[in-house]
Amino acid sequence: MHTPQHDHETIRLRALILGILLAVLMCAITPYNNAYKQATPLGGGHFPLAPFFLLVWLTVLSALAGRMFQRVFLSGRELLIIWMLMLLVSGIAYTGLVRTFFINLTAPYHFATVGNAWREVLQPILPQSWYPHDSDAIREIYNGLPDGRRMGWWALVAHIPWHAWIGPLLVWGVFILLSYGVMICLVNLFSRQWIYNERMNFPLLRVPQLMEEALDQNTLGRFFGNRFLLAGLCIPVFLHTLNGLHFYFPEVPQLPTLILAGPYFPRYGLFSGFQKLKIYIYPAFIGFAFLTSRQISFSFWFFFVAGGLLMGILTVLGYNIPEAALGITFGPTLTRPEETQMIGAYGVFFLFVLWLSRYHLRDVVQQAFGRMDAAAPVTEWFSVRTAFWGSVAGISGIVLWCWIFRLPLLASMLLVGAFFMVMMVASRVICQGGIAYFTLTVAPIDGMLALFGPRFFTQVGILGAAVMQKVLFVDLREALMPSLLHSSSLTQRTANRRTVFSAMLVTLILAVIVSFVAMLALCYKFGIRELQMDWAIQGATNLYTNVQRLIDAPVQNPVWVRTFALAGAAVMLVLVICYHRFYWWPIHPIGYLTTYSSAMRILWFSFFIGWLSNALCMRYGGVVLFKQLRLFFVGLIIGDFLMGGTWAVIGLFSDGSYLVLPD
Repeated sequence: MHTPQHDHETIRLRALILGILLAVLMCAITPYNNAYKQATPLGGGHFPLAPFFLLVWLTVLSALAGRMFQRVFLSGRELLIIWMLMLLVSGIAYTGLVRTFFINLTAPYHFATVGNAWREVLQPILPQSWYPHDSDAIREIYNGLPDGRRMGWWALVAHIPWHAWIGPLLVWGVFILLSYGVMICLVNLFSRQWIYNERMNFPLLRVPQLMEEALDQNTLGRFFGNRFLLAGLCIPVFLHTLNGLHFYFPEVPQLPTLILAGPYFPRYGLFSGFQKLKIYIYPAFIGFAFLTSRQISFSFWFFFVAGGLLMGILTVLGYNIPEAALGITFGPTLTRPEETQMIGAYGVFFLFVLWLSRYHLRDVVQQAFGRMDAAAPVTEWFSVRTAFWGSVAGISGIVLWCWIFRLPLLASMLLVGAFFMVMMVASRVICQGGIAYFTLTVAPIDGMLALFGPRFFTQVGILGAAVMQKVLFVDLREALMPSLLHSSSLTQRTANRRTVFSAMLVTLILAVIVSFVAMLALCYKFGIRELQMDWAIQGATNLYTNVQRLIDAPVQNPVWVRTFALAGAAVMLVLVICYHRFYWWPIHPIGYLTTYSSAMRILWFSFFIGWLSNALCMRYGGVVLFKQLRLFFVGLIIGDFLMGGTWAVIGLFSDGSYLVLPD
């Protein structure tokens, strides 16, 4: 087995402590900033705003302190680890976990009415240990405590009805920690294969790495003073200064960053699929697209356009497939039967990932069963043998957790497998494709419903599957596993890798606890009704409504869903074969996986501009021009995030907040 060699650096305790403190502080502030202030999200996506904003200023301050005192307070590598710890947990405090968590656990009681009959249909089959059963505690989380607004935060935490929440939090805490443990073990198992054997690119890490390399080489001033970088930085600074002032003072003119292109396309015919086309202009995402492999960035926008054309082609051929042909689904953005191609595409691409890893997995299995000497961890956080049996134990623990709460054993096994299959594929798309903002099209249980039907789950099973999926495995805008894969790449050159890994575990556990407390305190202080969380409420009520519909009418025959799922599998099979066999093949398979993602509706134009710039640069300027022009696009990224952080700080002290990045 290949063993890479690097110059390793020891990460000092001061960096780990600072990283843990900043990460936990961010988790404490995020619910208040995002939900109550409705300000620029501190997390958001897989290149979150607050961690990078802090990284830039910490880098500058470290350089200045080093010049003044002639000593290294924090090295570039240590600053990357601090950023990594913040990156790791930035989503837990909001969309990655707690944004909808408490609404999901209270919706079947709070929104039960005579009309929806949830009391008669759903409440008798709800796993009792999953939910709070104090009616006052449920009512007050939506309306706020009687004197909550006048209480200080510490007093408010003491007045939270913990007797109603301790039980459900402990039960769900087991599920969450087991799921996080499996993700850690899977990343540890595949990190050597993906990072070294396949040499996977990590576009989202490139800017922080360039900054910290400049700091360690004492060239930070030259880096930020580069004319190409400054030119790129000036564009978002000017754009968002003008538009931000317009947000607060409407008399100031603005430059539009959203163009509604849909009206320029006909309602019927070949181009009817582009009726809702929008062009968003995000300088940072153009920069990420430039840093991404041209083959991947081309594939993203190419398949987005192809997906729109497919709808027009079907219309021209006379296939007017009604949306009702979807049946009942749980996909976060699933609106048309054509989009269920992703069910088959995800499955085939996962098999392709396993096939590429076949020799690595053979060695893993041999080490796990003692048929091959287990080398000391060189690229992993801990031994491959521990990771293998840890993942087996974690998955078995989750299946047992499901079985204890009356979910069928076989359905639980397939369900948990589908959860982690989709999570692994999505992590590849995000980390290899440089997509800082990513959403699923179809949910994992949509594929199982299409294959086996709702009777396979039983009534309790379909309810439990939908709720479990909602907690961790459907909204992947701030999912943990891609951040773990990024963290694995960043820790490759640390001498005390296990110490850093221990700090990661501490940070994760503290982040979950602090995030739960912070969101509960916010809800009981102001009430969910006052937090403008209509999207989260609608998502939770839709979930239970769909479950009830499946219980009332479990027979489904989603012919079109199965047809398009098979078509998606066939298309992906052709793509992976051509990608693997023909070196000249211009399309990357992961582009197909994002065809109908809502993220690509926002980012397709950014990837088009980034790809076009990269292609023209390499064609007419070669590597020399690329190295120079690369800093221009790095400037776009740094400038966009600096302005995002600046307006986020201003938003904390005003009634509204100008949003630089997508929410």
